[in-house]
Amino acid sequence: MSVLLSVLVGVLAAYVLIYYSLFKGARFKSNLTLKGKTAIVTGSNTGIGKTTALDLAKRGARVILACRNKQKAEAAVYDIRKESGNPEVLYMHLDLASLTSVRGFAETFMKSEPRLDLLINNAGLIALGRTEDGFGMAFGVNHLGHFLLTLLLLDRLKQTEHSRVVNVSALLHRLGSVDFNLLNTHKDLVTGQSSWHAFRAYCHSKLCNVLFTRELANRLEGTSVTCYCLHPGVIATEIGRNMGVLQKLLSLPMSKLFFLDPEEGAQTTLYCALQEGLEPLSGRYFSSCALQNVSAHGRDDALAKKLWELSERLCEPSEYPLNHPSDAAYNITISADLFYFLRIRTLCFLMGETAF
Repeated sequence: MSVLLSVLVGVLAAYVLIYYSLFKGARFKSNLTLKGKTAIVTGSNTGIGKTTALDLAKRGARVILACRNKQKAEAAVYDIRKESGNPEVLYMHLDLASLTSVRGFAETFMKSEPRLDLLINNAGLIALGRTEDGFGMAFGVNHLGHFLLTLLLLDRLKQTEHSRVVNVSALLHRLGSVDFNLLNTHKDLVTGQSSWHAFRAYCHSKLCNVLFTRELANRLEGTSVTCYCLHPGVIATEIGRNMGVLQKLLSLPMSKLFFLDPEEGAQTTLYCALQEGLEPLSGRYFSSCALQNVSAHGRDDALAKKLWELSERLCEPSEYPLNHPSDAAYNITISADLFYFLRIRTLCFLMGETAF
């Protein structure tokens, strides 16, 4: 009995040590108010995006939920208004898988909103399929849609003093790379259609977020706009809602034991958006509310510039746009074998990555 008790105590101690040393993130503490300021948060109808929007609303900001799903977004608006007591929370439709939708959102915003203090590019997914414009889903949504959105809103950001762009990346950018030949020929970062390829595409897209932030900072030098990217931590979110039922069930115990909740996961986003004195660190990468190093690829200025130039070209209006995918493209079930799934989950766990 005493041996069993010792083992249980040892297991509990190991869990506490692992959780608080590797997974438990820091908290952002600030009484900063945002009355009179305007923020956009993409993908803010759930998870850390919704939590971020709620925090900004509580501080008095006018918060725009930029989301694809109208029903979920309107429900989130209701929840945030009720909890924050702030009526200046509204929904504007944005489908990052459609460059036409991105342009429409930016046009509507520029006509209706006189200022933009915070642009938080939070939305992200792990999925197969193609966007309306024919790009791989992870590359198109996680990088290219946000790239175009930011460029279209830059004039409003520059007109607002001390505005910021915050890009939610991930620690898994360290496993990413950018194959420009593949992007030119396949409009994607991978060639296959398995869950392993979806995972690889996600890693590559998160590296794109880091590179985009780096080059954006270079191009914004001399203006009052700064930008930052971050790893939010190990979060139990809906980012992997496109995974199969079995895969979700397999990840549930790990999620309950180790992953942060959305409130904890939003802390570094809030830090990058609101912490005073960050301006000299524009273009840098943060995690647990602290400056962190990025991968060697993530520090490559030539790579960042090349990605920017290619992204600009890919965002040019196509003479023959593809048809918009049905919602099934977002709800595709990734039917890879168990080996690949467990391999992905293990990598995410070891690297402290956002939950599927």
